[in-house]
Amino acid sequence: MTKDISTYIKDELLQKFEFHNYGHAIEILHEAFPEEWNDIQECLDKLSISTADIITSGGNETAIPKKFDNILYNLGWREIRITGDLLVKLYPRKQNQRGRFDETPFDEKIIKGYIDGHNIDFIKGKVAFDLEWNSKDQTFDRDLLAMRTYFDCGLIEVGIIVTRSKELNDIFRELGKSIMSKYGASTTWMGKLEYRLKSRRNGGCPILAIGIKKSCIDGY
Repeated sequence: MTKDISTYIKDELLQKFEFHNYGHAIEILHEAFPEEWNDIQECLDKLSISTADIITSGGNETAIPKKFDNILYNLGWREIRITGDLLVKLYPRKQNQRGRFDETPFDEKIIKGYIDGHNIDFIKGKVAFDLEWNSKDQTFDRDLLAMRTYFDCGLIEVGIIVTRSKELNDIFRELGKSIMSKYGASTTWMGKLEYRLKSRRNGGCPILAIGIKKSCIDGY
């Protein structure tokens, strides 16, 4: 019987965040990467966002991403960028032996930059973590492609993406039209991430999607 995902999450976090489990990501984190999962839960538990943080301009360069930097970097998480060339070897078929090939290639080709420009905010061990607070929603495509590529290369086994829950819109409305406009429908929030995950844009990489709820905001 599959356990409810709340089994793997600290009770206090269930009030502050919403969790969406794709590809058994939460089970993998809990069973295979307990240290990394404890780091993430510690970081989430300490998250406190003020209305001043929300009002301040700057997208993903505001104080909110720095709250994650300040905790995770001290725990050994690092931003990583990868690049890679593809070596293609061509093996000739042995004469008069259909389906059998020589052990030595007759030609080799290198495709430069076959993998290039993929970076992830935080990696520790084989766990990847990205925060998308307020970027254009297409940023999710970049994040999922990066995690998929790292996974296919055997560099990670699971990914975590944190973004805003829909319910934060209630707070944005209270803060005025300009703030609601700033956090518009075409920016990064859970609704824009979930439909991409349901269409499997993450490929085979298990993803735990986490939404920041009202309880993370001071005074709510």
